[in-house]
Amino acid sequence: MSDAGGTPQSAALDAAFAPGGPLARSVAGYRVRPQQVALARRIEEAIRARRTLVAEAGTGTGKTFAYLVPAVASGGKVLVSTGTKTLQDQLFRRDLPTIRQALGLPLAIALLKGRANYVCHHHLARNLEDGRLPSREAAHDLQVIAGFARRSQTGDKAELPEIPEDSEAWALATSSRDNCLGQSCAHFRECFVMRARRDALAAEVVVVNHHLFFADVVLRDEGMAELLPTCDTVILDEAHQLPDTATLFFGQSVTTGQALDLGRDVLAEALAEAPDVPELRELVRALERAARDLRLAIDLKDGRLPAAALARNEAFCGGTARLAAATGRLAAALAALAERGEGTANCAERARALGARLEAWRSDAGEERVRWVEARTHSLALHATPLSVAPIFRRQIEERPRAWIFTSATLAVDGDFSHFQRMLALEDADTASWGSPFDYANQALLYLPRALPEPNSAAHTDAVVDAALPVIRASGGRAFLLFTTLRAMRRAHVRLGEALRESGLAFPLLVQGQGTRSALLERFRRLRNAVLVGAASFWEGVDVRGEALSVVVIDKLPFAPPDDPVFAARLAALKRAGRNAFLELQLPAAALLLKQGAGRLIRDEQDRGVLVICDPRLVTRGYGAQLIASLPPMRRTRELDDVRSFFAAAAPARDVAAAG
Repeated sequence: MSDAGGTPQSAALDAAFAPGGPLARSVAGYRVRPQQVALARRIEEAIRARRTLVAEAGTGTGKTFAYLVPAVASGGKVLVSTGTKTLQDQLFRRDLPTIRQALGLPLAIALLKGRANYVCHHHLARNLEDGRLPSREAAHDLQVIAGFARRSQTGDKAELPEIPEDSEAWALATSSRDNCLGQSCAHFRECFVMRARRDALAAEVVVVNHHLFFADVVLRDEGMAELLPTCDTVILDEAHQLPDTATLFFGQSVTTGQALDLGRDVLAEALAEAPDVPELRELVRALERAARDLRLAIDLKDGRLPAAALARNEAFCGGTARLAAATGRLAAALAALAERGEGTANCAERARALGARLEAWRSDAGEERVRWVEARTHSLALHATPLSVAPIFRRQIEERPRAWIFTSATLAVDGDFSHFQRMLALEDADTASWGSPFDYANQALLYLPRALPEPNSAAHTDAVVDAALPVIRASGGRAFLLFTTLRAMRRAHVRLGEALRESGLAFPLLVQGQGTRSALLERFRRLRNAVLVGAASFWEGVDVRGEALSVVVIDKLPFAPPDDPVFAARLAALKRAGRNAFLELQLPAAALLLKQGAGRLIRDEQDRGVLVICDPRLVTRGYGAQLIASLPPMRRTRELDDVRSFFAAAAPARDVAAAG
């Protein structure tokens, strides 16, 4: 289907990517990549024909420019959604301005995030005046945020990096969908969220993230209710994340945290507008007590349970009933006072909606939804999740004719897109795949250690560390150790620390949780010989180029845990339908996540490294060959001496570079 340049559009596209063309003149280090040009042509065709395209492009293809160039040249309105706010900022602040300048296009671009990313004038002022702040640090941070709000044009908290993302002050200085006063707010005219929305409506290209995209698809409240219908092209980058994000947003949740937040806002808003109704304080106390008692009803620190497992838990069942009753009493009292002010009216509506969601969860027994409970250290969430998001997502695709582009480095399993297509009802979409331009045969080595225990054995994590240690010694540190569970990660961190000391190896040892992911990665890059032990947060979206990272160790094949309530329910539904749940769901899901983890290793043309997978099932099970075939085409070995030789061959080049 690729176009050889027979239309004016495709001729202009080829010219943009040509040697000596506008991109080559504007981008330092630019070089023509055939995969990038071919991908851009297919995207241009899909945009022109208003088709749906699912495109996998390996690491190094340059897919960002491959979709942005034909999109901005199409003349229609374009919505680009990414998996992370980091990539969202990169597109808006770097990539799109570069392309706009290179192509000489008078292009209006806009960045739109969820409302929690923007300072809220109302909540900032209210909490500064209230004075009941949780800590001195929060009070200090809130004053800094207030100064930022006075001088900022956007109110985007990403522009205030001196206040950490996890600061308590941000919750006091931003709004949520629940507590936003909307047009009734006294600060509506200067609202940063509304300003961002107005900019988005006026722009030709709007950059959002997947959470915002799906929040608006479901809620029609985050700025795209007017925006999406006007778009001619929707591009969803990092599309492998979409099924999980859609599952999150197409379901419904009730949390004890929502109840506690409501109580806090009632005390701040309603009591200020209705000081003559002191019984509100007692109703809030009852709500807070019911929420905390419900959390204590489940003796589980962190974990998930299907609702059916709690059907005979009297403390839990009684706790949900008491929370529903407390919410109902507060909602009734607030409804009678709603005329007192906008804050009270907002709290009344929130209490009503919270009670309705709670009652819906308690009574929901449908087969199309999975009810489950998630326990965290200080909160409990009640979820009702669709068994399949495909029919709901299909409706978005069919809403009106437009181009839909889904792209990622990991969408296919050994060239087969059917798993991703089934998850989102994209069976009719065009599909195409381009491998990475990197020379994996020479740049990378896949090492499968011998004599490892089965991955479900108690000895497995220690054996992974033992197998990784000589590789880390040979590489001079510079390693990621990625684990499928937090428990294995913590055990490996302790064991590896002991092993490094006993071996006299002084490599810095970092572990997930010591700081934010970005701070840990920056430290890892700066140290240049560190070993980082991580879990889910480091399997994807992590880019460490150059010699700082030369080894990625994966402890076991990332099959979804069998106790995950939603995954288990989907497996059961497939089995009831007489289908092979392992081949249709478990295996492809694991293959895509394995590709993500492996993708951390080689990030540019100069990288060299070893991928170590410590799961004997890759060799002993029939499906192992399919999983290996889904990985980049690396040379494979089971011999440690080959690993040592691989690093020894790179050492002279490193020494020359260091001397230079």
